[in-house]
Amino acid sequence: MSASLAEQRVEMRHLQRENEAQASKLRELELQKTEVERQKTEVERQKTELEKLKQQLQAQSAVLITMKERSNITENQVEALKRDGEVKQVAFSASLLASGEGTVGPFNTHTPLVFRHIVTNTGNAYNPNTGFFIAPVRGAYHFEFYIGAHGHASHPSGAVLVKNGQHVFIAYEHQPSHYGTSANGVTLLLEVGDVVFLRLWVNTRIFDNGNHHSTFSGHLLFTM
Repeated sequence: MSASLAEQRVEMRHLQRENEAQASKLRELELQKTEVERQKTEVERQKTELEKLKQQLQAQSAVLITMKERSNITENQVEALKRDGEVKQVAFSASLLASGEGTVGPFNTHTPLVFRHIVTNTGNAYNPNTGFFIAPVRGAYHFEFYIGAHGHASHPSGAVLVKNGQHVFIAYEHQPSHYGTSANGVTLLLEVGDVVFLRLWVNTRIFDNGNHHSTFSGHLLFTM
C-alpha cells in the first residue's frame, strides 16, 4: 500500500509539472497573439497616417502650383496690361471630365478641382491643366459653378470657390439616394494676377459624364 501511494504521489507531481509547463506555454502563446494584434493595429494606423500625409501633400502641391502660376506673370506684363487695357473680352466655361464618366472624391481634405472639358475660353485666362482662372486685367468678374453626385448616405457633394487661397462661396448638397445637384455664383473684384478656382469640400464627391453635369464658368463684366 505504501509503495502504491508513493507511486501515485510521483505521478501527481509529474502531472503537476506538465500542467505548469502547459500553462506557461499557453501564457506565452497569449502574449504572442496579443503582440501580433498590436502589430496589426500599428500597421493599420501607419497606413491611415500615410494616406493623410498623401492628401496633405496633394493639397500643398496645389498651393505651390497656385504660387507658381501667379509668379509666371511678370511685373512688365502686369504694367503692360494696366497701361494698354488690351484685355477686354474674357469668358470661359468648362465641365469636370474631359471624357467618359466618373466620380471624384471623397478625400479627407479640401482638394482642388480641375475642369478639363473646355467649351469656351475666350482670352485663355482659364487653365484646363491646373483648374485655375488667373485674372488678366483688373475688373469685376462673375463666376458660376454647378456640382452634382449620386446620393450617398455618408458622402454629400460640395465645392467651394476660392480666391487667392480664401474660401468665398460654397455649393453643397446631401441626400442618401437619387441624384442631387447644387449651385452658386459670385461677382468678384479681381486684380491682375488674382487666382480663382474650385475646391472639392472635405469628405464629399462630385460626378460628371458626357452630359456635363458639373461645370465651372466665369466672365469679365467690365474693367476698372
